Amino acid sequence: MGRHTMRTAVAFCAAGLLAASAGTASAAPAAPHGNTDSPHAEKRTNGQPVLVDCLSKPRQRPGAFILACGDGNSVLSALRWSQWNDQSATARGFNLVNDCKPYCAAGRFHDYPVIVRLDGPASWKKRPELRHFTRLSLEFPAARPEGAARVETYPLWD
Repeated sequence: MGRHTMRTAVAFCAAGLLAASAGTASAAPAAPHGNTDSPHAEKRTNGQPVLVDCLSKPRQRPGAFILACGDGNSVLSALRWSQWNDQSATARGFNLVNDCKPYCAAGRFHDYPVIVRLDGPASWKKRPELRHFTRLSLEFPAARPEGAARVETYPLWD
């Protein structure tokens, strides 16, 4: 198998394992810190906002969250939520980012400690009975991805 073909195969296997582990994590029993990232989490929102994932599923206190839905090249992992209320949420974890060098399929993932903040709750267009966070901020207290500011803020999809 050629070098590029092997790297591509490894990248696809890694993506598959990440997807499988994310699926397993969402089916796992509730973890400490009130993790409600389960198939039934949407039924237990207690009126608090949700985080809408790439599959348009409402989540509260997820252990992992894909930021780059199109290619999975930026993922939040090992999230430990210290706060989740009707206005904001805060967690610590890691941002796994592909350096895409020389191109994304051949790139390497690097993990960066991160503080995640969610805010801006608003009615979710798809399910108006739920409120969702509309903004996500990443604070890199130490090393950070090339080109990233110490604090990066992104609008979240509706």
